[in-house]
Amino acid sequence: MERVMKNKTAVVFFLFPSFVLFTLIIIVPVFMSAYYSVMDWNGIGAKTFVGLSNYIEMLSDTNRFLPAVLHTCFFAAASLCIQLPFSLLLALVLAAKVKGERFFLTVYFIPVVLSAVVIGQLWMRIYYPRGGLLNTLLINLGFMDKAQPTAWLGDIRTALVAVTVPILWQYVGYHMLLYYSGIKSISPDIFEAARIDGASFWQMSTRITLPLLKPILQVSLTFSVIGSMKVFDLVKVMLSDGGPSGSGEVITTLLVRRMFYPSNRYGYGSAMAILLIILCVVLYQSVGLIFRERRGER
Repeated sequence: MERVMKNKTAVVFFLFPSFVLFTLIIIVPVFMSAYYSVMDWNGIGAKTFVGLSNYIEMLSDTNRFLPAVLHTCFFAAASLCIQLPFSLLLALVLAAKVKGERFFLTVYFIPVVLSAVVIGQLWMRIYYPRGGLLNTLLINLGFMDKAQPTAWLGDIRTALVAVTVPILWQYVGYHMLLYYSGIKSISPDIFEAARIDGASFWQMSTRITLPLLKPILQVSLTFSVIGSMKVFDLVKVMLSDGGPSGSGEVITTLLVRRMFYPSNRYGYGSAMAILLIILCVVLYQSVGLIFRERRGER
C-alpha cells in the first residue's frame, strides 16, 4: 500500500474518477448557478442579463426572503442549543454501559433511516387539531379547551416551532452515534484511572470525555449547522406553502418556490442558491476557526 501511495501515477489514476464526478456534480452546477443568477430567465426562454438585480431584489425582500433567513437561523440555533446537547447526554449515558445499551442505540437511530415523508406524516397526525396525540394529551391533562384545540401547523404562532421539533428529533440519533463512537474510542484505562482517583461521572465527562471529543464535536457541529441551512424535506411535507403567512418558510423552500412553479424565476432562484452556498461556506469556515483557535490556546 505504501508503495502505491508513493507512485504518483497510481494516485492520479485512482483519484481521477472521483475528481470527475465531483466536478460534474458539484463544481459545474455551482458555476452554472452563478451564471444564471445574473440573468432574468424562466428556465426555458431567452436569457436577459440583469447584473446584480436579482441579489438586490432578494436582499431587499423583507416580506419573504429575510424572514426565511431568520427561520433558517432559528433551526440552526435550536439544533445547537437543544439537539446537540441532548445527543451528547444520551451518548454519555449509553457509553457508561447501561443495561440495554445496544437496544437503545438502535431505537434512537431508527428516525435517521426513516424517510422524511414518513416522519412528516407521523408528526402531522400527532399535531392534528382534533384527535391528534398532542392535543388529546393536553386536553386530558386540562391544559387545553376541548372546544378550541390548537392547530399547531396552521397557527402563525406555533407553525415554526411545531416543524422544528420533528427535525431535531430525526437527527438526535445521528449525532448521538457520532459521540458514542468517539467516546468508545477513548482508552478505558483513562476512565479507570480517574475512577481510582475518585472522579465522579460528571467530572470524567467534563474533564476527560469532552476534551478528547473535540474532533468529533467539530464534525457534529459542522453537520448540524450546515444541515440546518439546507433543511427542506420536512418543512415541505408539513408546511406545503411555507405555513400560514410564511411563518415556517425557510431559504430552501422559498428557493424552490421562486425557481419553479408558480414563479418560474430561475435566475432569481439561482441567486438565492449562490447566497446559500456562500452562507454554508462561511459557517463551515467559522466552525473550523473556532476549534482551531481553541486547539491553539491549549
